[in-house]
Amino acid sequence: MTEKAANPKIEDVFNEVLTGDVLKNALDFMEFLSANEIMQIGQYEMQYKDECVCYIDTKSECHSWIVWAAGDYSNEYEDFQIDERTKEIAWAHANKCGHCEGTDCKPGRTKTIFGKEFTNICNGADECVDLYFYNPDAEALDGLKKLVALRKNIIANRAE
Repeated sequence: MTEKAANPKIEDVFNEVLTGDVLKNALDFMEFLSANEIMQIGQYEMQYKDECVCYIDTKSECHSWIVWAAGDYSNEYEDFQIDERTKEIAWAHANKCGHCEGTDCKPGRTKTIFGKEFTNICNGADECVDLYFYNPDAEALDGLKKLVALRKNIIANRAE
């Protein structure tokens, strides 16, 4: 009986698939996750204290990477302030329904993200994956890091 191959480290996949600033940003994000004790579980999921923080995937044919930020961003949190620019970044990365072929999740649902209502948000993914970052540039990455830090803070406070 042969053993199932272990899932590759996302950083290794990045080094095979990405180049230039796209690679630099992806590796920077992975360093941020590691410094915050957020670890890869399985092929795509990143967890903190056994709870999902985000999902990461790559598209080798497009030399790209994608992050779906997990969590509830419908409200603001008193113990973790999110600045207006980060809210704008979150709004710009609302996970719009793509009318995927072969699924019955259409149409998208209505969702509130930091006080702003969006229609047609992806209904096929996990209920709590409302933000989608495709090849985030440095500014989007900065906002994404703040959103991940918020998610980590929520998990840490719930676990105590």
